[in-house]
Amino acid sequence: MNLDSIPRASERRPMSITVKSRVQSRVVFVDLLDISEGGCKIKAKAGFAEVGDRVTMKVGGINAPLGSVAWVDGPVAGVAFEGAMHPAVIDHLCDHRDDRGNGQGLRRVL
Repeated sequence: MNLDSIPRASERRPMSITVKSRVQSRVVFVDLLDISEGGCKIKAKAGFAEVGDRVTMKVGGINAPLGSVAWVDGPVAGVAFEGAMHPAVIDHLCDHRDDRGNGQGLRRVL
């Protein structure tokens, strides 16, 4: 599957934050790899999610919209939000990334 060919309604913003989430009813710590108004890309152990699983997560103290897994590629999954995350919230989260300039965000559990 060529994941870059999936049409996007909004720009993906790179992130690197470990967040506590729920996939179905299981607590799963995932690495948030990118985020947009309509969804995000997450990574955990292979097999942590299946297409259609419900996902909730709190990012930087902010509840992300309820989502569902749209695709899975090994340990990486795409989540489509049911609502939209406000662009100002995404800007806030991205502004609080680590300032080392290497593209690596905060590596802490939020």
